[in-house]
Amino acid sequence: MSGRMQAKRGLVLGVANDKSIAWGIARELASEGAELAFTYQGEAFGKRLAPLADSVGSTLTMDVDVQDDASLDRAFETIKDQWGTIDFLVHAIAFAEKDDLTGRFSDTSRAGFQKALDISCYSFIDVASRAAKLMPDGGSIATVTYRGAHFVQPYYNVMGVAKAALESATKYLAADLGPQGIRVNAISPGPMRTLAGAAIGGARKVYRTTQDNAPLGANATLEAVGGTAVYLLSDLGACTTGEVIYVDGGYHILGMAKEENL
Repeated sequence: MSGRMQAKRGLVLGVANDKSIAWGIARELASEGAELAFTYQGEAFGKRLAPLADSVGSTLTMDVDVQDDASLDRAFETIKDQWGTIDFLVHAIAFAEKDDLTGRFSDTSRAGFQKALDISCYSFIDVASRAAKLMPDGGSIATVTYRGAHFVQPYYNVMGVAKAALESATKYLAADLGPQGIRVNAISPGPMRTLAGAAIGGARKVYRTTQDNAPLGANATLEAVGGTAVYLLSDLGACTTGEVIYVDGGYHILGMAKEENL
């Protein structure tokens, strides 16, 4: 352990299980000395999170619904009471109804659109604003996005629109919070075998296609995504804000598949 995050405290939102991108980030942060707090939604996810939190020495886990202001109020008040301040925040939460991730984008319902944008984008704005109040000496905030924000991906549909909004929000938050010494960035992994990713139609084909065509010949790993988060959330990233950093084996640079895969 190099201790890049030694004496730093932060909140991680979005751990569903040990395959979650949020968990990959949390594990690397803990290995670098960070003290972590976690949120979960509902009893079932709380049971999954408990042993993971224990494994990194976390004693602060809170049941939070990001669509419920009272729930968020309680969580951030608890953090303030127990810690006073925080140094970083990780937002790895996204949601869209399954029907909106398998059919045609043009069939997206108004309710489905509003729910996807509220949970996947507005929640980031909301928690970033709340976290900033607990960062009197500056800090760092990171979220998780995907290249479907820029390019049409099979079945990604409304989530692509939500991620585009999320990336734009990242830039606006970076501009807003920069004068307070708070950096705001996004990490864009390639497709990963996560609980959330499995809900998207054609997920296995997308995973294989990315792996077969990426310049590095591999998809992202939890360790690689976590390492990128350590850079952004530690003092190593002191002059980086408003960025989207890709961790996808280089797939995002391609204009077309490799010749042998055409």
